[in-house]
Amino acid sequence: MKYWITVASKDHIARGIAGGFMQANHGKQAALKKVHVGDWVLFYSPKQSMNGTEPCKAFTAIGQAVGEEIYQHKMTEDFIPWRRNIQFYESTEAPIIPLVDELDFIINKKSWGYPFRFGFQEIGEKDFELIKKQMITGDACPKFPSKERTLSA
Repeated sequence: MKYWITVASKDHIARGIAGGFMQANHGKQAALKKVHVGDWVLFYSPKQSMNGTEPCKAFTAIGQAVGEEIYQHKMTEDFIPWRRNIQFYESTEAPIIPLVDELDFIINKKSWGYPFRFGFQEIGEKDFELIKKQMITGDACPKFPSKERTLSA
């Protein structure tokens, strides 16, 4: 099992939660190929909306990969991103600032935002558990019933 962080605005992550999918790095396929069934994914939002300026700076969703399928979904004529199905869990947002000093994947604590610039990265179990503990209290409960989604999702 591996642990991943992907970066997107909070409004984009909300669409993924509603549809039970994730996209990474502007819809590219490469990052999604690294994720396998059962891997955990944390979703970090630097901003509230993609084109806005209002900061979020929090982990806004958490889930696990279901199914091995990576598929494309036509959003517009010239944008057909790759997606992977995710079982999202009930959670609360976890602001990044209080966690910075304890996270090993953030090497330079003064430039804590640097690792998020790449849009997708693997982290260690210790860091994952620290963030998960802030987001999920008690037993992890699915946000939506787990089901395979199809290309029409």
